[in-house]
Amino acid sequence: MNYLIDSSAWIEYLEGSKEGEEVSELLKKGEIFSLSLVIAEVISKVKRMGKDFNLAYKIISSNSKVLEINPQIAKESGLLHAEMKKEGKNFGLIDAIILISTRKLKANLVTGDNHFKGFKEAILIK
Repeated sequence: MNYLIDSSAWIEYLEGSKEGEEVSELLKKGEIFSLSLVIAEVISKVKRMGKDFNLAYKIISSNSKVLEINPQIAKESGLLHAEMKKEGKNFGLIDAIILISTRKLKANLVTGDNHFKGFKEAILIK
């Protein structure tokens, strides 16, 4: 099984929380992916927490295949984001990029973010 790990799940993993233990188990079970945008979010959070952002970067890049978005994913993400906003949902553009990327990979999204609740691809760790 393929898993795309989002920012919230990586943060839990790095903190060693109970939810992070769930992420740790999944790292052993399949092919793990991260988006470069997720790395940016995690680094920002870790830096603001006053923790070792270089270590966080090394952990993510050594435990996952880091992917970039392409123009097709960007287009589909923009369309999904517009649709979600039209429905009045609090769903960010990066959330849309993560979800579309997950679908393109035919993966499960590992997340602690309730924005993804109700999406069949999402494995909520909280």
